[in-house]
Amino acid sequence: MLNFEYYNPTKIVFGADTIAKLSKLVPDNARVLILYGGASAEKTGTLGEVRAALGSRLVQEFGGIEPNPSYETMMRAVEQVRREKLDFLLAVGGGSVIDGTKFVAAAAGYEGEPWDILQSFGGVVKGALPFGTVLTLPATGSEMNNGAVITRRATHTKLPFHSRHVFPQFSVLDPSKTFTLPTQQVANGVADAFVHIVEQYLTYPVQGKVQDRYAEGLLQTLVEIAPQALAAPDDYDTRANLMWVAAQALNGLIGAGVPQDWATHMIGHELTALYNIDHARTLAIVLPALLDSQRAVKRAKLLQFGARVWNITSGSEEERIDAAIAATRAFFEGMGIPTRLSGYGLGVEAVEAVVAQLGEHGMTALGEHQAINLDVSRAILTAAL
Repeated sequence: MLNFEYYNPTKIVFGADTIAKLSKLVPDNARVLILYGGASAEKTGTLGEVRAALGSRLVQEFGGIEPNPSYETMMRAVEQVRREKLDFLLAVGGGSVIDGTKFVAAAAGYEGEPWDILQSFGGVVKGALPFGTVLTLPATGSEMNNGAVITRRATHTKLPFHSRHVFPQFSVLDPSKTFTLPTQQVANGVADAFVHIVEQYLTYPVQGKVQDRYAEGLLQTLVEIAPQALAAPDDYDTRANLMWVAAQALNGLIGAGVPQDWATHMIGHELTALYNIDHARTLAIVLPALLDSQRAVKRAKLLQFGARVWNITSGSEEERIDAAIAATRAFFEGMGIPTRLSGYGLGVEAVEAVVAQLGEHGMTALGEHQAINLDVSRAILTAAL
């Protein structure tokens, strides 16, 4: 029986030439900090458009946010906000920039040690600065949810946090801003969105028929548009669909009232923290091996996934499950994403290093049944060699 609450206050402004609407979205008297990543935001003209739209408002900037934003970098932004008494944040970039901005929003007014925000998974957050986003890389869905992931470089610790106080007030989604993305980043975005959906869908049946069909439709859309998204960078309609799927994949709606997994993400986070592998690529490494490991408890949904997403309807149940997992692996590989640790130059030593980190961070009962302990994680990683 479904029983849930759903809340999402983020306003979406979607379409071409929508950055100009920042002039109405950001309060006239705001003291704004624009946060962004590397030089591409300047080179593509996006930052120039943002500055023009903000007009005469007091505006400062903070650049250099890394992929997998670090606590150390984001604390420098927190110090700037506090020092300059800034009161509105604007993230211009992809999920890493938005995640970092969420942390700054929560940490700027927090009176304790800001690392507490991560260690409590957001439980200590009682308020945050208002912020908006201008999305340039569809992938994480951070533009439409209340979650973020931050890495502390000093300890190789990558932790998520959630709080209803860090929903963006608005997000501007202009698909044309994705035209200049490198192919690898587009492939990563497709894979990231795909696994976000799978983590909320591929568990066990609870009669969430709307959520199931919604998730399956999003997965089918990704499978359909991925080749064109990679082959035709300036295909507006394809990039628009990718941008909207990525937002829908993790805005909370397909996961409302249904069991969720997230073990792939927790194991993947440790691979990123230790070896700096792109987040989406760690998911592609872990997911096929995890699905095979958990085929007994995920049996019904694996068969449904195979039939509805991959059109696998013939053969024994075991053969259909094998084929569904193989199709998933082939989907990632077809986008140029290796799905084994060996594809990143890693061997057995990485298995034990990741398992040790999982233990250190308390990730010892993962999955929808909390049954993926360290031994199971070790077996999954070993199968991913």
